[in-house]
Amino acid sequence: MNEPTTPELRDTVILGSGCAGLTAAIYTARANLRPLVLEGHEPGGQLSITTLVENFPGWPEGIQGPELIENMKKQAARFGAEFRLAHLVSADLSVQPFRLKTSHGEILARTLIIASGASARWLGLPSEQALIGHGVSSCATCDGFFFRDQQIAVVGGGDTAMEEALFLTRFASKVHILHRRESFRASKVMLDRAMAHPRIEICTNTVVEEVLGVEEKSMRGLRLRNTVTHETTTLPVTGLFLGIGHEPNARMFAGQLDLDADGYILTQSNVLTRVAGVFACGDVQDRRYRQAITAAGTGCMAALEAEKYLEEHGH
Repeated sequence: MNEPTTPELRDTVILGSGCAGLTAAIYTARANLRPLVLEGHEPGGQLSITTLVENFPGWPEGIQGPELIENMKKQAARFGAEFRLAHLVSADLSVQPFRLKTSHGEILARTLIIASGASARWLGLPSEQALIGHGVSSCATCDGFFFRDQQIAVVGGGDTAMEEALFLTRFASKVHILHRRESFRASKVMLDRAMAHPRIEICTNTVVEEVLGVEEKSMRGLRLRNTVTHETTTLPVTGLFLGIGHEPNARMFAGQLDLDADGYILTQSNVLTRVAGVFACGDVQDRRYRQAITAAGTGCMAALEAEKYLEEHGH
């Protein structure tokens, strides 16, 4: 009869390998905590599907998103961080060390840094997925600059869509807001601002059926369908921004950590959760900024807090 194997014990386990997780890995590795990074369902996070990143300090000519992620990963590995292509299945945060069930077995962790991010909500069209980074984006503040003097579209009917559209008017010659219904979820003040803006045109009862330009690898328009008349039309735009929100990857912590109404982890002092030794950073707890540099900043904070916690508890 085989003896049950004892799960490996780690000082620090980091969930996620985007900017927040990799920055936490760099700092904890340099502190000699030998962090284990579980790369998750989407290794590299949202930057791994981003083309040119021009607003990350230190890269005056910009850098490709995947290259930035790869550089950060190499930096963390150089200091001793270990990476594993695995994701979290469940966690028990009521015991210390924490028990983490992963897709590759069980792990015990004295500290846990949650950097699992938030996944953008997409329309689910094959053509949309094929053109992410080639005209299709989920982040206006990241990519709006590339659409100067062009006509673009924003999908959504809530405050997020209105905010994205208003921001994009700084660059685009015209912004088309496409909403599948007649009524809007957006607050009156945000809707009024969008409707009053001379560069914004609102199209209700409209859904995107196809993003055009897959063969050319460059978006050249949208095929739209009116949900009332079922008429199809083509809208000649070069950019499509999804303004239908994000889904924080924190569902597995419901009931163990405090989450807000949309599922984001609630933190104190930037990264502290209600469970001592568990820290959250990046987009899984940041619903406001959602930038690579702010994710990296909170990843640093989480690492420093984990180091402090371990020191205080004699590890």
